[in-house]
This record gives sequence, structure tokens and C-alpha cells, in this order.
Amino acid sequence: MAAPIRASRNLITDYYDRLHAVIGRRVGDRAPVTRPGRFAPGFALPELDSAVRDYFSVATATWGPLAEVGGHPVRLLDLTGNPGTNTTKTFASLLIVARAVEHIRRTGEPIMIFTPTSANKGVALRDAVERAITTGLVGADQLRVVVLAPAGSREKFRSGRLSSDPELARRNPVLLLEGTRPEQVKELALAYVRREEVRPGSPRLWFTLDLDNYVVADAARAFVEHEVDPARGGRWHAHAVSSAYGLLGYTAGRELLESTGQASVADRPGFLLVQHLGAPDMVLSLLHGDHDPANLPAYRLDPESGHHVQDTDPHFPLSTEDTAEVLEPTFYTRRPITSATMDPLVRRFGGTGIVVSRRECVGRYAMIRDALTAAGRPMPEDHRELREWSLVMAMTGVLNAIERKLVPAGTEVVLHASGTYSTADFLPIEPAALTRVADLDGIAAAVNAALDAPAGR
Repeated sequence: MAAPIRASRNLITDYYDRLHAVIGRRVGDRAPVTRPGRFAPGFALPELDSAVRDYFSVATATWGPLAEVGGHPVRLLDLTGNPGTNTTKTFASLLIVARAVEHIRRTGEPIMIFTPTSANKGVALRDAVERAITTGLVGADQLRVVVLAPAGSREKFRSGRLSSDPELARRNPVLLLEGTRPEQVKELALAYVRREEVRPGSPRLWFTLDLDNYVVADAARAFVEHEVDPARGGRWHAHAVSSAYGLLGYTAGRELLESTGQASVADRPGFLLVQHLGAPDMVLSLLHGDHDPANLPAYRLDPESGHHVQDTDPHFPLSTEDTAEVLEPTFYTRRPITSATMDPLVRRFGGTGIVVSRRECVGRYAMIRDALTAAGRPMPEDHRELREWSLVMAMTGVLNAIERKLVPAGTEVVLHASGTYSTADFLPIEPAALTRVADLDGIAAAVNAALDAPAGR
């Protein structure tokens, strides 16, 4: 028997040429868009000099064996290695900020990145901007970032130079939206950008919530797989998802490999999408062809346990404390437009979807912790210390799907560790770096205050 394959790669610098090729296939030689409300800096990336390599140095991923479950080999693709984020949002955020850096260098125009987020994307963009300033790629007066997040995501934001330095904190605030649906941060952020009033000398405002901004970076997941442990048929990739940007990025990487004859379409892996009851729309679409919540199984209250239970659909939790439970607020997207792309991919290449509950995750936590710790991904002993449940969700989904015979016999599973962190992994963000907003006017006032703030050090 061959020894288990273990490998570590930098998903950006090790595959820089291939990422350029993905950009060429997806967007071509797209020029910067300079219209107010539509600004984007194009996709040019800086040359890989020593400072740029230092900036990208945290873009690491590891591949290795995790467990054997019911006759299914499970491998771990760990994308959480950047201690500044502990999530896969690192990779796209580093490339987004690198594109901003290249635009600033070419034109001299400063840029303010503005994005809605459930938290992790905002944390990663802040980390990338801080790295660009710290490594000397840009000055604090040339690049800044403002994020808009639901107030309920406050505990996910972490301290760093952009929050501990008072001047940088004023220039790079975190806006917390009070008292609305979490997904409304997207609607209000876009509305603000569309009504942007250009002020003389102000930075370009870049609204980064665009699929191509994320797909390009995630294409590298396919490159590391192909290099260290190529798929030869009979493999599924499992991922906790909101809109499945990561798997769509993986698909872009596979398509590049297949178009150049390096990989075969016949060996393309399938996908196992894992979600929670708070936003199960991608699984609903996979199974029923639309996002209609009427297709959720009917739960009944178990008088003995006090839990809601069902035994009619193995794709959904068999037991939950709440039939609309928000297990992980990172996953808040309803009716994602990406279902229209993901559903045909699963129908063609195999896979399915599964929804998990907190009760199921907690019930399996000790086993999950032991397996991940043995694989080099330590987890806290007490699950209550977790502040990001993506990896535990995904692993629970894999275990449930295998146990319920939703995964075909002999199928390998690659578990994407897209996010996990606990209270021990970071210091909470300073309260002074947070700005509470309630509406569009509040957002505008906060952004204007950031524009007027001094540059910092």
C-alpha cells in the first residue's frame, strides 16, 4: 500500500502562472472600469519580487489523509493556515488587494475597498490590506478598506493594526448593521456604491462582491490536488457552503487543466454541499430544482427529548433544536444565483447535498476533534469555544452522508477545511474600531468619516 500523501503549497506564488491563465480564460484582458459606482481596477497582478512574495507568504494550504470512514478514504485540504484569518477567504482577499496595489502603482490613484460580509471576507480583506501596508507595497494613505457586516457577527472580528492604531482604525472602520436581515448588508452596500457621490481627491471606491474576484483564487485548489494527489474517478469534494464560490473556483481550475490536456473530464470529482437549516437553499435546489422552503421535510416535536425530528429525508437533520437554526452566521445567503451553475455540475459529475444541525455537530464533535487533531489541525476541547463552525459542519456532513449511504461505495472524499477558529486564536476587535449603522444614510456618514480620517502610520 502506498504511503499517505502529505504536501504543503503556497496556492498563489506556487501557481502564479496558472492563476494568470485562469484570469485569461475567465475575464481576458479586462481593462479597469473607471465609472463611479462601477469602479474595478482590472486583473493585472504585481511582479513576484521579494516584497510581493512576503505579502503572499500566508497563502498556504496543506493536503493529507484524514480518516477512513465506512470504507471511504477521507482526505483533508486545509485552507485555514493563515493565522490572521483562519479561513479560505485569505486567498481571494490577497489577490483582490494585490490587484488594488498594482492599480495604485500604475495610476497613482488611491483606492478604498468596500464590501458587505458576514464577517470572514471582511476579516480577510482587512488582513490583506494590513499586510500590503506592513510589507511596504502601498502606503496607508493609498489603500484602505471599509466592511459592512451584520451586528450579530461582531464576535468574529479580530484585533490587528487596522483596529489597534487609532488613526488606521478611523480610516478602515468595521460597520455593523443593526436590526435587519443579515443578507441586507449586500443590498445596502450595493445601494451605497450605486449612489456614490464623487468628491474631489477621494479614493476610487471598489465594491468587491463579484464572483470572478473569488473564483480566480480558488482555482488553485484544483492545481494542488492535481499536483500531489490527482483524481482518477470516484472522488467527491465536500465543502460547507453559502454560495459555493470555493467549489466554482475549483471547477475553473479543473477546466483549465482539462483544456490543456493535463487532466481528464472523465475523472472530474463530484461535490458534496453541506449547509445548515438557517440557509439550506443550495441543497434544496440540488434536490428539488428550486429554493422553495416548502420542500423541507416536515418535522415533529419529540416530547421526550424536546427536539424536532424527522425520518423521511436523509439529506436533512434527523434531529434539531430549531427548524430554522442558524448554526453558523457565515452562511446567510438565500436563493443564491450560483445554484444555476452548481446544480448542472453535480448532475453531470456526481454528488449531492446535506444539511446538518448543531445537535448533530455537537454529537460528533469528539470524534471530529480527534481526527482533525491527529491530522495536524488542532481543535479546542470544548466546542463552545468555537467561533467558526464551517469545518465541523463539513465533517459532520461527510460523516452523516456516509452513514446514510448518500455517498456511493468506494468513493473518496476530499474535505475542504474552509474555516475554523476559536476564542484562543485571536484577540477581539477593539470597540472603538466598530461603527454602528442602521440605514443607508448611516453608511454614507461612516464612509465619509473614513475618507476624512488622517492617513495613519
